[in-house]
Amino acid sequence: MSTGGPDLFVICKSCGSEVSPYITECPYCGNRLRKRAPKLDREGRVTERRLRAPTPLPRLRRGEIPGIRPDNRPYATLLLVVAGMVGALLWRTGVVHKGTLVIYGKPTGHWWHVATAAFTYDNAGLAFAVLGTTAIFGWLLERRHGPVPVLVLFLCGAIGGIAVTAIAYPFPVALGGTGGAMALVCAWAVPHLLALRAGEEVEADLIGAAVIAAVVALMPIADTNVSWLSGGVGAAVGLALGLPLALARPA
Repeated sequence: MSTGGPDLFVICKSCGSEVSPYITECPYCGNRLRKRAPKLDREGRVTERRLRAPTPLPRLRRGEIPGIRPDNRPYATLLLVVAGMVGALLWRTGVVHKGTLVIYGKPTGHWWHVATAAFTYDNAGLAFAVLGTTAIFGWLLERRHGPVPVLVLFLCGAIGGIAVTAIAYPFPVALGGTGGAMALVCAWAVPHLLALRAGEEVEADLIGAAVIAAVVALMPIADTNVSWLSGGVGAAVGLALGLPLALARPA
């Protein structure tokens, strides 16, 4: 009958000898009995290690696969695309005077026009090219870095490009978010370009991205209201801000 006390001996599985339960190796054959000596309480009894109950996992979301983290919805990218669609509709319907939406001449006293101009499109082709590029590369960047970098990149590229155009030309004319789209493309490409420079294999379609960037950059040929300088500023912003993002989280 067990009294709750410690065992008097244990049997070595190697040589069959009776040995003390408080040693880690058999003194007769050297066989390893346990990884370490057991812990004893104040009464000399062996204390067993209690296992923690496993933490229950949260319930799966709709459409979530067990063991795979679901992708967050690209809310920032959707916001930028919807804002551009609203600007295109305002231009098309004429609900708001077009002169209050775009840069046409020096915006003296009305510098907020540089913000509205970045989301205004005067034809469907321009809107499709810029908003399509924003949707693709904004979504890719938002999956990697979250919504804030996407908003910062687009706003700095688009509004910054319009602002530089307004300052640089004696009679500036500018609209559209080509600078923002170029910033997103270039920022997305930075980590892949760094990987190529390091001799690593890159699975991303850099040629396709270059073609899309070229289409956006050449939009001033199809629409004279689009600024060449705006796209160049956007590309510079994307490369400048994309580098620290790439170093913080490589592709």
